[in-house]
Amino acid sequence: MKIYDRYYRAMYNTAVRIVKDAAEAEDIMQESFLSAFTKLHTYKGEVTFGAWLKRIVINNSIYHYRKQQKNREVALESVMYKVEDKDEADADSGSTEQLAQKVLETMKQLKDSYRISLTLHLIEGYDYKEICEIMDMSYGNCRTTISRAKERLRQMLSITPSV
Repeated sequence: MKIYDRYYRAMYNTAVRIVKDAAEAEDIMQESFLSAFTKLHTYKGEVTFGAWLKRIVINNSIYHYRKQQKNREVALESVMYKVEDKDEADADSGSTEQLAQKVLETMKQLKDSYRISLTLHLIEGYDYKEICEIMDMSYGNCRTTISRAKERLRQMLSITPSV
């Protein structure tokens, strides 16, 4: 129970950023803990337990997300989302917390490969090599995807890149 309490919040946040659904993220997190405990004998100690568990959560999240996409209907809010008033958006971006929230909300609108790769790189802190393994892509494709994802995010946020 101590292990669960220690890692619950971080693993839940990881799952919800990938699958974009709180209830499904909860299920994935539960399945991941169960899987980790039943496969504890395979843990070799090469990385921290938290990193090993996070890899299980990410892999389960991506699997469930892809499975969900086969049956997905386009959500009305993802089609209808736009900033109603640019002045209001500029005022909202005044605080760091509000800007961060705006970035996270905008990231949800990116196409799947962009959103997942940016989440893994910028939020979860994985390097390109790890992302290549997780997403089953080449190193060059990974770097290109992340670069294009950043550029698309800038465009969506109307941010000009700094040098």
